Amino acid sequence: MRKLLFAVPALFLAFHAGAAAPKSKVRIALIVESTVDDKGWCQAMHDAITSVQKKYGPALVEYGYSEKMKPVDAGSAARQYASRGFDVIIAHGAQYKNLILEMAEEFPKTTFVFGTSAEVGPKNVFTYMPQSEETGYLNGLIAGALTRSGVVGLVGPVDGGDAARYDRGFVLGVKSANPKADVKVAHTGSFGDFVKAGELAQTQIKAGADVLTGSSQQALGALRAVAAFKEKKIWWVGQDVAQLKMPEAAWVVAAASYNYAPVIETIIDKRSAGVLGGENIPLHFANGGFVFEFNGAVGPVLTKELRARVDAAKAGLVSGKLPLDWKSVKF
Repeated sequence: MRKLLFAVPALFLAFHAGAAAPKSKVRIALIVESTVDDKGWCQAMHDAITSVQKKYGPALVEYGYSEKMKPVDAGSAARQYASRGFDVIIAHGAQYKNLILEMAEEFPKTTFVFGTSAEVGPKNVFTYMPQSEETGYLNGLIAGALTRSGVVGLVGPVDGGDAARYDRGFVLGVKSANPKADVKVAHTGSFGDFVKAGELAQTQIKAGADVLTGSSQQALGALRAVAAFKEKKIWWVGQDVAQLKMPEAAWVVAAASYNYAPVIETIIDKRSAGVLGGENIPLHFANGGFVFEFNGAVGPVLTKELRARVDAAKAGLVSGKLPLDWKSVKF
């Protein structure tokens, strides 16, 4: 019988500062629907695990991964990892929820992890939830300040999970900087449909959008559409700092990223203490779950005043003095 998940936001955990090295070898497996070099969602988790492995060494942290795993295929990969004795199996995406709950019952001594989700699962399942309205808000402040047409584009994957939080935080940021701005919101319906993301971005640009954003790996399609537009300069604010190092970086004013390393360390630390799951792990600026970077190479468009405004907003988010009512935004 599948165990139920219960929404208990109050059980959010704080990350461990200076987590101790594992007492014994930990074997971690990652399952992703895209690739570990997708400059987005999947790479962020891959980079976090490799950074933890580098910190403690491969003698203490073993790492394996499976790419391009649709939910229908991921069960076989997860079962193989569990049968081979991997301690922690991370299925990086809410689409793997049902799979993880089934596998957790079959392998009760294995720690399973999936996100994004604000739910609290069985005793051997951890979940994680980026409070990405924070990164969306900062990007929205920039977009609202930079738009000359008064039209801003947002290409999302689906209206759910952390993507929904990012989108609504972005709208709040745009409206804070430019109350009259028109934010055009569209969803591809998929986390990996690069082609549709590009088509939606092109439609928004033709409708007057001169600053765009998007989240998840499919956003690369929208960014490439922005970079390919030759008639006028279109700006982009990203949800992954890897975009600052891509050929399209000349169009990226700033970018945020999820830092999953504290999540990985928390899971390792908890498991060492005998806790296999049953808790939810948040990401936000205050606990180091997010990073945010400006692109100084874009030149005078990124003014000192704009930087200062974004920095002040970030400080307000860290201190808790800038609450974001993201649920108030309706599409």
